[in-house]
Amino acid sequence: IYQRPSMTGQNQTIISQFLLLGLPIPPEHLLLFYVLFLTIYLTTMLGNFLIIVLIHLDSRLHMPMYSLLSNLSFSDLCFSSVTMPKLLQNMQSQVPSIPYAGCLMQMYFFLFFGDLESFLLVAMAYDRYVAICFPLHYTSIMSPKRCVCLVVISWLLTTFHAMLHTLLMARLSFCADNVIPHFFCDMSALLKLSCSDTHINKLVIFVMGGIILVIPFVLIIVSYARIVSSILKVPSAHGIHKAFSTCGSHLSVVSLFYGTVIGLYLCPSATNSTMKETVMSMMYTVVTPMLNPFIYSLRNRDMKAALARVFCKKKIILL
Repeated sequence: IYQRPSMTGQNQTIISQFLLLGLPIPPEHLLLFYVLFLTIYLTTMLGNFLIIVLIHLDSRLHMPMYSLLSNLSFSDLCFSSVTMPKLLQNMQSQVPSIPYAGCLMQMYFFLFFGDLESFLLVAMAYDRYVAICFPLHYTSIMSPKRCVCLVVISWLLTTFHAMLHTLLMARLSFCADNVIPHFFCDMSALLKLSCSDTHINKLVIFVMGGIILVIPFVLIIVSYARIVSSILKVPSAHGIHKAFSTCGSHLSVVSLFYGTVIGLYLCPSATNSTMKETVMSMMYTVVTPMLNPFIYSLRNRDMKAALARVFCKKKIILL
């Protein structure tokens, strides 16, 4: 339990650091949750790193689809690393603080890799749409050059968006209260602590959120709807099964990621309690990056075959 410090001065107190309250975990369960989150983080790191290595080592996976998967795994790896190490450190700290500059930096990279994942999910949906609906033209439409362009555009857009929000946040003043009721420097939590006018920040969040989150989500839904429509034209149980196997698992993670993010940042803040915000944030910052390697890649036959080939080569070398 941490007491909120009372900072007073003649004019205005400048905040040099923030206090992260973290998760509402009873002290007797702290070790259990620490081990749980550490396991989740290590699983996330190992799963995504394994995918990147497999795609790099196996020449059969040097295709646009797996190039996008590699970028998604890198994004998930970094996205989880923005918040989880600090959360684990603070769970073992008596004073879970973070410097002002470190808080802004964490917010920037959190937005950057979160946005990057959003755009990569759109690119992956487009890749599957072309592969299933236009199989004969797939190699010409999804050329290596176009794939690189999609990734570069994603990086540029995410850089602009994250920098915009970070600069707008840096102009705000924080006085009196420096306690963030969250496990990381969340943008909405920081806005609630500011003693400056935050109308511009909230307007930009709403407008840019529609561009960065809602439009990509709609594009993904449309892509998968066209995929299902194309497969259902083939009157066979195999076609229907293929449609669900292709889209079902992907859409579940897409819905989990976009649903929580849209509900958290685009809905009015008055509707979200602190507990609700924390749970929703945990879903897309901790759970989704851990599930993506299993849903998007490790259930894929090509990825499992590549894994088997790599292990077979190592066994032969050892022998």
